[in-house]
Amino acid sequence: MGTESEPKEVLSPAEESFERWRRTVGFAAGPLVFFAALLYPTGLSAEAHRLMAVVGFVLVFWLTEAVPIPVTALLGAVLNILLGVAPAREVLAPFAHPLVFLFIGSFIIAEAITFHGLDRRFAFAIFSIRFLQKGPMRVLLALGLIVAVASMWISNTASTAMMLPIALGLFSAMKEIHGPGSGGFDFRGFGTSMMLMVAYGASVGGIATPIGTPPNIIGIGMIEQFTGVTISFFQWMVFALPITSVMFIYLFFLLGPARGHGSVDLAGVGEYVRRARAGLGAWKRGEVHTAVAFGVAVFLWVLPSLAGLVAGKEAPAARLLSSRLNPGGVAVLAASLLFILPIDYRRGEFTMTWRRAAGIDWSTILLFGGGLSLGSLMFSTGLAESLGSALTGLTGASTLWPATAIGTALAIVLSETTSNTASANMVVPVMIAIAQGLGISPLPPALGATLGASFGFMLPVSTPPNAIVYGSGLVPILTMARRGILFDVGGFFIIMAGLYVLCPLMGWT
Repeated sequence: MGTESEPKEVLSPAEESFERWRRTVGFAAGPLVFFAALLYPTGLSAEAHRLMAVVGFVLVFWLTEAVPIPVTALLGAVLNILLGVAPAREVLAPFAHPLVFLFIGSFIIAEAITFHGLDRRFAFAIFSIRFLQKGPMRVLLALGLIVAVASMWISNTASTAMMLPIALGLFSAMKEIHGPGSGGFDFRGFGTSMMLMVAYGASVGGIATPIGTPPNIIGIGMIEQFTGVTISFFQWMVFALPITSVMFIYLFFLLGPARGHGSVDLAGVGEYVRRARAGLGAWKRGEVHTAVAFGVAVFLWVLPSLAGLVAGKEAPAARLLSSRLNPGGVAVLAASLLFILPIDYRRGEFTMTWRRAAGIDWSTILLFGGGLSLGSLMFSTGLAESLGSALTGLTGASTLWPATAIGTALAIVLSETTSNTASANMVVPVMIAIAQGLGISPLPPALGATLGASFGFMLPVSTPPNAIVYGSGLVPILTMARRGILFDVGGFFIIMAGLYVLCPLMGWT
């Protein structure tokens, strides 16, 4: 689900020094940008002018992380109220947007999946397929598939944290059985590829579903709010799964066959997987209940679209289901089942406790509300239109696909230096405004920015999955940077090709 929860990062002294310097610069630059924008004559309305100052302040604090990113989102909302940009009711309303409840419900379900070990059971079930144990490339493929599919439904951080010990265990078993020099096989290089597959696979898999990563929900929400186009859960998967699949193939080729690690017999891997799977024991009641709640959520998320395919979108049953089965409401309903289904009723034990549920990633929820609030105000005050016109004049983009390329590339670059959620919040509304100003469809530019925001592959600080695998000690930072830039560039072209082919088929041009 690509949340921005903070893992325990392992950074070098130089990187820690850079992070301190970045935050210090942000503390000084944020207020300077704010007051400079207030004093600079723009010809905008008073409300748009003040909002521009707030947006400048927020962008600096987001990019430098001078304070925690969700705090900056709240500060932006409060400043807009104090400066009279809009009434408090209007500024704070997006914090209760229906998609906020999709975040809350899906985060609780994901917490139950990881708490009860359903994710590890799924992982070892896949690894138990003998075909995937017959060679290093197949092991690498299995690692990537497992973490990508898991990341479609739980956060990329949780997916990576789940797979890292499994990957390290497999790697240790391979070295123990064969020794580091067996048959000329490059164990060190393969270990690096395994770690990067876990991190990058988690980021790629999150693209496939609306709940896979926060930028997806942000993009869907802003597209609906600012263009009136609703993208259903099923429609997103039909659109995003092909792009995810091509990205995964490219990732596997980049980390596997293109590296030429050599070959080695993996006869001992199957025994390691059997022992690990046996250690999980029989299915426990908490796992069963979590699987039921998860199944209910997925079924109800896709049911309206399936009904529309069978009976037609305008059929009474399809329209009724679409109006009643809001994704946010479905997520809360499924999450609520976890508090109702008992593990031991007499002892008062249920599948989920509120104490554990309260530990979900509220920071992403606040960041989503703050970004949606800023985006809404940018449109209502006319600031988005002015920014869009300025960027169009600066870049010269005046048609659909050049504008889409700019939005995609800008989101990818920003995601290397700040969170993917903040990147989407910054780029998506501006791209919608640019498209509307040019009289072109806003969906491809907005979708390009949404997908591009999930790319952050070059540095340990770019995404939590990168930081987690960097801490394994198997990933040199220069290797991560080199592979990351190759995947960023290749991913840009895959996104553009996917949008060019799929948007017309979906009726989004």
